[in-house]
Amino acid sequence: MAEWSGFYPCTCIAVDAEAYGGNNDLRQSEIQHDLPRLTSRAARNAGLDRATWQIQRKGDEELVVHPMDGTEPRLVDDFVRHLVSELRGYNELRVPAARMRLRAAVHHGPVELADNGFAGSTVVTTARLLSSRHLYDALAAHEGADLALLLSDDVYRSTVAGGHTTLTGGDFRRVVVDEKECEAVAWLRVPGRDVRGPGDVLPDVELATRGRRPLADDHRDGGAMVRNDFRGGQNNVNNFNAPVDLRGGVVGFGSSGG
Repeated sequence: MAEWSGFYPCTCIAVDAEAYGGNNDLRQSEIQHDLPRLTSRAARNAGLDRATWQIQRKGDEELVVHPMDGTEPRLVDDFVRHLVSELRGYNELRVPAARMRLRAAVHHGPVELADNGFAGSTVVTTARLLSSRHLYDALAAHEGADLALLLSDDVYRSTVAGGHTTLTGGDFRRVVVDEKECEAVAWLRVPGRDVRGPGDVLPDVELATRGRRPLADDHRDGGAMVRNDFRGGQNNVNNFNAPVDLRGGVVGFGSSGG
């Protein structure tokens, strides 16, 4: 395993089995036996070297930490894809009660190898992402799915929005995680499922740059934002109680029924 001293930039990926505590003793033992084997095969098939990973196991949960070495896009893309494939093969001949479904989270930042595991807010944030209600809700909403994933905003922007994976913004839904001391933007994905809401259908370039610069068809006039594009079916009603100068403006009239 890779060793380092002090706080070092690392990628963290955590996985946790759904409904582990509701299983009997034999099934819990089986999950603990099978989980590391599924993740090991997924890593091997993705061409990743687990010998460079520091792994902290806790029953139905596995936390992987390794120094950032340029393989993060492959973790987000290839490793997750192969893990989903491993889960699909594992689950396809099992009754629903014996399936293994995983929640997963990826974050990056400084981590220290401490005396009793890992130290640093990066690890804490990864744990908060993993315990987010968004992952629980996603598995509940997509009963046929084997995995639900959250990427931190930093990981999403540096891998997906940066164009370093085969994934696009349309594969994700922007959510806000609010767990204990962690309040942060994250990006939800359920492989093979559409997780976007009505307000989430945005071009990839806009997802990557929203909040950083105006869109190309935006123009500023005296500090006000003016949009020159048309949005069909989107009506705005303004009530004026004082004289208004509408020179150069466009005013439409219609009934409440259109």
